[in-house]
Amino acid sequence: MKTIKIGSGAGYADDRLEPALDVMAHGDVDYIVFECLAERTIAIAQQRKIQYPDEGYDSLLEYRMAQVLPLCVEKKIKIISNMGAANPKAAAEKIKQIAEQQGLHSLKIAAVTGDDVFADIALYQQKTLLENGRSIADLGDSIVSANAYVGAKSIVQALNAGADIVITGRAADPSLFLGPMVYEFGWSFDDVDLIGKGTIGGHLMECGAQITGGYFADPEYQDVPELWNVGFPILEVAENGEYTVTKLPNAGGLVSEATVKEQLLYEIHDPSSYLTPDVIVDFSHVTVKEIDNNLVQVSGGSGKPKTGLLKTSIGYKDGYIAEAEISYGGSGAVKRARLAQVVIENRLAAQHIEPIEIRYDFIGLNSLYGNELTDTEEADEVRLRVAARTMDETMAQAIAREVKSLYTNGPAGGGGIRSSIQAIVTIGSILIPATDTDMTVSYWEVK
Repeated sequence: MKTIKIGSGAGYADDRLEPALDVMAHGDVDYIVFECLAERTIAIAQQRKIQYPDEGYDSLLEYRMAQVLPLCVEKKIKIISNMGAANPKAAAEKIKQIAEQQGLHSLKIAAVTGDDVFADIALYQQKTLLENGRSIADLGDSIVSANAYVGAKSIVQALNAGADIVITGRAADPSLFLGPMVYEFGWSFDDVDLIGKGTIGGHLMECGAQITGGYFADPEYQDVPELWNVGFPILEVAENGEYTVTKLPNAGGLVSEATVKEQLLYEIHDPSSYLTPDVIVDFSHVTVKEIDNNLVQVSGGSGKPKTGLLKTSIGYKDGYIAEAEISYGGSGAVKRARLAQVVIENRLAAQHIEPIEIRYDFIGLNSLYGNELTDTEEADEVRLRVAARTMDETMAQAIAREVKSLYTNGPAGGGGIRSSIQAIVTIGSILIPATDTDMTVSYWEVK
């Protein structure tokens, strides 16, 4: 029975590159997938594209491709990635330039576009965000992006056309892995059970080192060998949709029933009806079995016909966050930090500064759990963090300025102040008909 091997090259935008290079050099893989997009990531990329029309792709695209392309050619490994973000065509052009500068030859690059539906936002004015019920009409010109989660069909189209590198925008994470399975095995998108199994495999791989122990270690309870050298996973999938998950023998990390099950349930709202652009997946009868050291077999799972609707991320400007911190140490550190909070509260009130939301954290005491776990007033050191959300940048600056003034206008012994003000891009979701997307595949060739 035919099998293929797919390596993970990244699980998020700023992921490490070294494990991906190791997988390409030593993993005997046929494909490597760089999954680098999150909801906020693509909204920020859209803003970058507005400012610089030839950009808008992943900020690490050039860094990654400069090191990945030689291995792609040497090992005959196909690359699939959503690093195109807001501008897949510009990303493809940049990859072509890098390949030519490196003297590489015989590469075909495909860019998948059509997920960006921002130009058609007027069609959705009456829709409301699933997260908070706000209407698209109410958001007005604060909207900066609208990208639908598209499926694997265009990736398969690109591979059928001979593409060695496929760059997408907001393709759904599992679809990046499903594409090569459908292409290699000739699966029909109407065979919902096979598409469901393949999507489960993609879901297991999409977060990189999370399945190899990278988000698993808890000393003395869940030990992970050589976490500093954690490797990325390798999926070997068979034509019947069964597969195993492993890693390189000399890589750190761990592939076990526990790490696989943890990733299996990651971000799953309903295990019996996981909605994707390609299929509705049923995880409820998946079997996970460790068959050797760092080798886990996954079988089962099924699918139901897709809904015909696509989740679409709407990015919109939503004010500013002012954040500032100051440390207090030594005897009475906590009491001095609490006095600093009182000082800030009173100074903001005197200026009639009323942010939408403000919080005071004492890092190390209550910044994660409030006062549920401790009410201690004793610590050798404490760091006060003030964070506020405003609609007005001037107000945000005033709040940060008051914290900085604690240097000489607050309790004794404060230091190590840092502050920042960031414009907020909030993400909401709507559902749109899949027929509203106009999917296109464009090609570049390195002779």
